[in-house]
Formats: sequence, C-alpha cells, structure tokens
Amino acid sequence: MIWIQQPLRLKARSRGFHLITREVVESLPDLPSIQTGMLQVFIQHTSASLTLNENASPEVLTDLEAHFKESVKENQPYYRHTLEGTDDMPAHIKASLMGSSLMLPIEGGRLALGTWQGIILCEHRNHGGARNLLLTAWGQGA
Repeated sequence: MIWIQQPLRLKARSRGFHLITREVVESLPDLPSIQTGMLQVFIQHTSASLTLNENASPEVLTDLEAHFKESVKENQPYYRHTLEGTDDMPAHIKASLMGSSLMLPIEGGRLALGTWQGIILCEHRNHGGARNLLLTAWGQGA
C-alpha cells in the first residue's frame, strides 16, 4: 500500500469557478506509482468549495457562478453573520451546498476522470485569497 499526502496552496482567484485539475496533478509527482487507488482532494476553507464538472466549455463555469449568485443572494435581512462582508454568509452557504472534498479514482497511475471532467475550485468570496488544499492519495503500487 502506498500513501501520499501533499498540501497544495492555490493562488488567489476571483470569485467564480476555476478549473484546477492540472495544478492538482502537477503537485503529485508520485501519482504514477499508484496503479489502483483513490485521491481525496480536501479544501481547508469554509467559504470556497470543490466540484467535479465540465472541463471543456468555459460557459459551464460562468453559468455555475451565475446560478449560485442568483440562488444564494447577498444582503438577505435574515443573515446574522455579516461581520466579514456581504459576500461571506452566502459563501458559507454555497460551500456547504457544494462540499469540501472530492474522492477520485486512480487507475494506472493517473486520475480516472471522464473525458469532460475536471476538478473545479468554487471561489465564493469576492476576495477570498489563496486557498489551501490537502491531497491524499493511496492505493496499490504498479
């Protein structure tokens, strides 16, 4: 059994949905040593999240942001957590809806993603800053 754990600090990004598959894979140089296994990608924040979705059409990323902006609005009168700005409580709600981790299969030393699938950082804050991921891969060696 092989275990790999690697932190990954992502640069600050604007609010929206951002494809990060390449950054994740490049931060795991020992991934090819796992023939069959799993990768957990965990985000260590409460106002950003992760999802697995379309990796080819940028319109999907734009549409996801537009939908969440409309469905979880800022400045709601019932929000009590407002100290960090009008985008903060909606960001927590969006992160709870989207989730904080992904579990991805490894096959033949590579992520076994579908043709159109990519790992997406969902930045829910206007100025969220750099984001920290913890990558944990495990499985049987080649």
